Amino acid sequence: MPLAIIAFILVMLVPLPGLSYPGHAAIALLIFAIIMWASEAQHLAVTSIILLFLQPLLGIESFSNAVIGFANPIIFLMIGGFILAVAIGKSGLAKRFTYWMLSKVGTSPSMSIFAAVFSTGLLSAWIENVVAFAMLLPIIKTIVPLFGVEEPEKGNSNFAKAMVLGASYGSLAGGFGTEIGTAPNLMAAAYTHLPFVNWMIFGFPLAIFMLFVTWKLLGWIFPPETDGIVGGKETLTKAMNVMGSITRTEKITAAILFFTIGLWVTTGITGIDSYSVALIGAALYFITGVIDWKDAQEGVDWGLIIFFGGALSLGAALLNTGAAAWLIHDLIGMMGSNVSTLAIMLLLMVIAVIFTQVMSNIALAAILVPLSVTLAAAQGQPIGIYAVPVAISCSLSFMFPMADPTVAMAYGTGYVKIKEILKAGIPMVVIGIIATIVVMLTIAKPFLG
Repeated sequence: MPLAIIAFILVMLVPLPGLSYPGHAAIALLIFAIIMWASEAQHLAVTSIILLFLQPLLGIESFSNAVIGFANPIIFLMIGGFILAVAIGKSGLAKRFTYWMLSKVGTSPSMSIFAAVFSTGLLSAWIENVVAFAMLLPIIKTIVPLFGVEEPEKGNSNFAKAMVLGASYGSLAGGFGTEIGTAPNLMAAAYTHLPFVNWMIFGFPLAIFMLFVTWKLLGWIFPPETDGIVGGKETLTKAMNVMGSITRTEKITAAILFFTIGLWVTTGITGIDSYSVALIGAALYFITGVIDWKDAQEGVDWGLIIFFGGALSLGAALLNTGAAAWLIHDLIGMMGSNVSTLAIMLLLMVIAVIFTQVMSNIALAAILVPLSVTLAAAQGQPIGIYAVPVAISCSLSFMFPMADPTVAMAYGTGYVKIKEILKAGIPMVVIGIIATIVVMLTIAKPFLG
């Protein structure tokens, strides 16, 4: 904690011409928060609480504005996702699906990681990545013990780390595939008016490549300590026989789940937003008696919700005080007027990647996408040449728990520590930037408008 305080003071002492005092203080607070979160000097939620009262004390935002982060719709999507996961787990549906899936993909740790990565990846091209991850989380928690792993929540299993990060990273990578895959994609689509099919032509190859990278990279960074399911396929067969035929509760759980997924997929037709859909699904599980409020209290990681609300609050402060826009415009201005397309694309993507680790990616896209479209128009380039890679970069949120709800939820399992998320996340980001640039300048270029 002393290091974070010293860093805050040093940033405040450095002159930042053209930036207001609240903006200057917001940048200093950002440095303080990053050091506190990365070092885990306090529980992540405690740091978020500190951020809330520091904003009014430092004159950055009033308390009423600071707590707006907790009213962000993504918070309710997380809560809804957690409750869905609790219901799927408690009903027994997760266990049944797990045994079925493992009987199809095999009992090796590598194929289990493959299933975790590609299940969330393919789902998140069409529904919110938080929801895709939340649906798979109870299944992962069922799979890990089958491989003989004991107390994975103590962070002692490489296999458990690869499984939970595989599902999280898979959900992020899968979102690159379609315009509706992520909120920044939607923002880019709104400004560039690219046809849905155009995006899929370059988006899906990129998504599939990144899913393969995720699978292989995590297996290499966290080599599984287990050879396979204890007892092999016989264990699965016995377990499926013991479970017997599907129960009434499981049928109700499955019906509500498919109904909820149906609502998510058809949001463009029904007009119901994805946040409301998450709460509709959660409410139906309570109403039908699949779970009760006590289950929700135990199953929802409320500390994680507070942590994420604080991170969103800080992101909003950077946005509202003009600090984010000041940093971005100054960095681009420093490049001068005669700069190559590749250099501008790379700079915008690096800016997006850095900022998306600590602020809402949709808020970041709201600054960067219009700027990218203006730059492309001024240079006579295809309208999406910068906006599309920037939108994708806003979702390269692999490095910190505050970067994306799925990474926060993966951290919340206890299976992985922040330093391990960084260890896997940094190469994922580097590969993601390189792969996106290659795709943009080859496959995508004729389809960017």
